[in-house]
Amino acid sequence: MADILEKIVTVKKKEVEEAIRRRPLRDLMRQADDAEPARDFLAPLKSGPPIRLIAEVKKASPSKGVLREDFDPVAIARLYQEAGASCISVLTDQKFFQGSLENLSAVRKIVELPILRKDFVIHPYQVFEARVAGADAVLLIAECLNRQELRGLYQLVYELGMVALVELYDPSNLDNVLNTGADLIGINNRNLNTFEVDLHHTVRVRKDIPIGKTVVGESGIRTHADARQLQDNNVQAMLVGESLIRQPDVGHAVRELLGIS
Repeated sequence: MADILEKIVTVKKKEVEEAIRRRPLRDLMRQADDAEPARDFLAPLKSGPPIRLIAEVKKASPSKGVLREDFDPVAIARLYQEAGASCISVLTDQKFFQGSLENLSAVRKIVELPILRKDFVIHPYQVFEARVAGADAVLLIAECLNRQELRGLYQLVYELGMVALVELYDPSNLDNVLNTGADLIGINNRNLNTFEVDLHHTVRVRKDIPIGKTVVGESGIRTHADARQLQDNNVQAMLVGESLIRQPDVGHAVRELLGIS
């Protein structure tokens, strides 16, 4: 899995070029103007403790392959909502995660929770795509972007009425993240170059983030004890997909993670 992030970004650049040829940016911008107003993604995550859940609709991953054969994104999202999730994340990368923007749009029509487009966003075109598809928030990954790109995409997300979840793994990228002015910061426990996971990574990096920020722990979170560990270290939310998607009873898995009897 070495350098998987670099491979993904290379593919993503080609995908964006092809998408622009199929549908010019100016056409996409006009569609974004007509999109329904975005839901507030940040507010449900700021009201903890207890720690809040962003539950992820995710069919596959590069490291684990297909996570659920009977994958129905709408049914899964509905179960997440009923079981107590605060927000929904939908993987939209097709090649590596078998996701799609169509999945996001379908989920948006059914659930009332705010929805995050989770993808490897490297170009303004993808931000407009997210708004047209019905996303309320967009993931921006610091490891994929330089300082200027990250700040520019962050500003565009907010200009379109959405929220940016700005994610980092490497602590050296924290200054670039804070430079955007982001209120919602994700800490990935998974090294995106090797895909190795360390749950304590969020706890360590959290200490260097201003207290007023809303922080999301991402990857490797499986149990209520994991959730409590993050909560006890001033982490307001967690983004969890794989450990929920793999369970036969997704709703029960959500309630167990949140400690809901």
